[in-house]
Amino acid sequence: MPQPLALYVHLPWCVRKCPYCDFNSHSAPAALPEDAYVGALLEDLAVDLDLVVGRTVTSIFLGGGTPSLFSPESIGRLLHGIGATLPLAADAEITLEANPGTIERGRFEAYAASGINRVSLGAQSFSSGQLAALGRIHSPGEIEAAVDDLRLARIDNFNLDLMYGLPAQTVDESLADLQTALALGPAHLSHYQLTLEPGTAFYHHPPALPDDDATLEMQLACQAVIAAAGFAQYEVSAYAKPGRRCRHNIAYWTYADYLGIGAGAHGKVTTPAGVVRTEKPRMPRDYMARVATHSASVRRPVDPRELPFEFALNVFRLIEGSSLSAFEAATGQPSEMLRPTLDSLARRGLIERSSTRFRATGLGLRFLNDVQAAFLPAATGDTRSTRGEHRTKSSQSPPTVTGQ
Repeated sequence: MPQPLALYVHLPWCVRKCPYCDFNSHSAPAALPEDAYVGALLEDLAVDLDLVVGRTVTSIFLGGGTPSLFSPESIGRLLHGIGATLPLAADAEITLEANPGTIERGRFEAYAASGINRVSLGAQSFSSGQLAALGRIHSPGEIEAAVDDLRLARIDNFNLDLMYGLPAQTVDESLADLQTALALGPAHLSHYQLTLEPGTAFYHHPPALPDDDATLEMQLACQAVIAAAGFAQYEVSAYAKPGRRCRHNIAYWTYADYLGIGAGAHGKVTTPAGVVRTEKPRMPRDYMARVATHSASVRRPVDPRELPFEFALNVFRLIEGSSLSAFEAATGQPSEMLRPTLDSLARRGLIERSSTRFRATGLGLRFLNDVQAAFLPAATGDTRSTRGEHRTKSSQSPPTVTGQ
């Protein structure tokens, strides 16, 4: 029986680039080429269809960049085109990333009418000073107004992105941010530490950040408050109310299959011949030109020796971990490939395991990079990350700072 499929769509433009962001995002031109780009996305999807014949899409994630720069009409045209190209599950989760500073009153109702049923709001902080330091274009009041608009649109399944370890931030200030976020009633929280990524403005001109002891204190104090508010942690930086886990991100973290369309998007599909990764050109103009000549999708078969690392890079982020059978189903390779490394990590107290399942311990989650790197193929020293919709935080592998 064909396995379900996730679809990631990258919309690469922002009002301006945030100084901490290392994602493939670009300052928007005066006239956004919405029609041309949506057309390119649908052509891009058609080129990769041979990889996913017979598969049903169970989640779509529109990420960026700032997807909410695109009009509801453009988003509707895109979703209609996707549905005409691939079968969509009746209950497909369809997420739009949004920047509170780009949402006009009533716009979420139009997005909902186009097919959006989940929204991820890039709040980051509720401090005006911190938002300015982070280069954000919105105010705390605009976050609250966006949430009000979501409720008018009857979109109650929404995520708030919230950061801690911000410039000169105290533990009490991080808790105040969190309490304000919880008061807005999100169904999901992405709560992660600000990190200085190579190639970003902050990396070259770093602000004064709290030290490691202070950020750990923030993390632990905030996690206790999040749990008391009824959210369950299911991934390193992801917390959800019952039944509101992000299905799309779970596809990445379980090493399931997904297509990626758009400038710089990546995909991963397990075929009868093995695991294949796809990659699209990063620059929007180059991407659209390559789509026009049907040459935008670069495919790379994954060497079986890399599969344990790619698998570990994702599944150890999940609090519940994974299983030997899941590795075999996702990669087509024997689980014996994992056993020596699992045994070594268990002896070091970094993971716990039964005869069939394994997961990171509390110590392993603190040193997640070490757990993941243990699966690197010794012959190549390859440190390639599996990148999906956006990168996850707290050891930065594939998804949770997004553009938005």
